[in-house]
Amino acid sequence: MGYGGGRREIPSGAGVRMGSNSSPKEDKPAMQERRLEIYAAILLSIAALGSSWSGYQSARWSGVQSTKYSQANAMRVESNRVSTAAGQLQGIDVQLFTHWLNAYAVDNQKLEQFYRKRFRAEFLPAFETWLNSDPMNNPKAAPSPFGLPEYRLILNEQATQAEAEAARIFKEGQAANQQSDDYVLNTVALSMVMFLVSIAGTSRSIAARTGLLIVAVLITVTGVYHLATFPII
Repeated sequence: MGYGGGRREIPSGAGVRMGSNSSPKEDKPAMQERRLEIYAAILLSIAALGSSWSGYQSARWSGVQSTKYSQANAMRVESNRVSTAAGQLQGIDVQLFTHWLNAYAVDNQKLEQFYRKRFRAEFLPAFETWLNSDPMNNPKAAPSPFGLPEYRLILNEQATQAEAEAARIFKEGQAANQQSDDYVLNTVALSMVMFLVSIAGTSRSIAARTGLLIVAVLITVTGVYHLATFPII
């Protein structure tokens, strides 16, 4: 018996597409997303480390600022103390010189010698120079020994030096304060990187995610550059 008509022809090309569930074009978006995730992870790591280091350095420089300000205040207190002592010594010089003038005016040589022997060593050079200029008859003579360059108070000079040192230390404190502020600003910038990466992770648009990550990269590069150039302690 024949089985004519029982055979069915299989359409040509049937099964050719068997096992090919996706095309290269369909894999490209997935690859792009994977790359963006890797870039985002790298940016997050760099930003987190940089932010932590900036915060640490900011705290260190803030400590330097406080120390410098305290030192400057202590130096100013010392300057005021020494200046007060210098003023007291100058008052003694003025009083003794005034008493000597009064004794000289009444021609009391014994009293003159009494006060002259009690002149301080710092005052004597100026007094001798003034006396040798014949102030009683020389109109060009200085009015008193206190206006002559020979009159020097070591304590006054020490007070001036202490004040200058206080000003120098205070400027160092200001510089430390500025450096601390710079590190704080860098911390904020690197924190912005983490914010942008987080926002990019919630976006479904690859173009939007790419744009956000590009901005994050630029900020990260700037932050890392600052970390490489800022002074550290």
